[in-house]
Amino acid sequence: MALVEIRDVHKRFGQQDVLKGVSLDVEAGEVVCLLGASGSGKTTLLRCVNHLETVDRGEIKVAGELVGYARGANGKLKEEPDRVTSAKRARIGMVFQRFNLFAHLTALENVVEAPVQVLGVARADAEKRALDLLARVGLKDKAGHYPHELSGGQQQRVAIARAVAMEPRLMLFDEVTSALDPDLVAEVLDVIRELASSGMTMLLATHEMGFARDVASRVAFLADGEIVELAPPADLFGNPQQERTQRFLRRVTDAGRL
Repeated sequence: MALVEIRDVHKRFGQQDVLKGVSLDVEAGEVVCLLGASGSGKTTLLRCVNHLETVDRGEIKVAGELVGYARGANGKLKEEPDRVTSAKRARIGMVFQRFNLFAHLTALENVVEAPVQVLGVARADAEKRALDLLARVGLKDKAGHYPHELSGGQQQRVAIARAVAMEPRLMLFDEVTSALDPDLVAEVLDVIRELASSGMTMLLATHEMGFARDVASRVAFLADGEIVELAPPADLFGNPQQERTQRFLRRVTDAGRL
């Protein structure tokens, strides 16, 4: 059984079909990168996995469990109580384009807060682990700094440490470098590379083609709410089979991003 099972997922906003029957499995320990132009459905798919968006049709399971839904006696899905969804969501880490750190808390306190409040970890134990995680992302010396005292790249690394502190079985990354100055991108990608090498299961939406080629187990190219092509990075970048994939890669190559 795959860790993530996405089956025929449809999502519409108003009159716009954003996801049109997306199906995808992510095995434990895999890194799957989602590529595609803005509006292709990458972010919406990630948000559906974490039940930050509801699905109109289809289903998503993480570790064999529906997230946000339960199956009724008639076999149909119904939304489950928020407390149940929150407990499942606690095991799914998500890092967004914007850092979303608590401005009134230090880096250390940002990492400590959720394990203490959500998981009930003793504060002393949470602080010890938080310091270890900040060291892992190269920020132990910034533990006492507030977000406004950190660069964008440093804030994003704190956000990653905060997500990992919850010991998630799955990490979702949504264009985590898109809000950063170009010279700060590498430091964030290096942290994600280290997590990938440790065996963390990841599903990432990214515009960083070189990173996807280096780190991904498989790459999914999305267009108009559909997965057009899914393949190992060597195949998708080196010998894409679909015309839409070929056109996309030509555009990013011409733009100097590949």
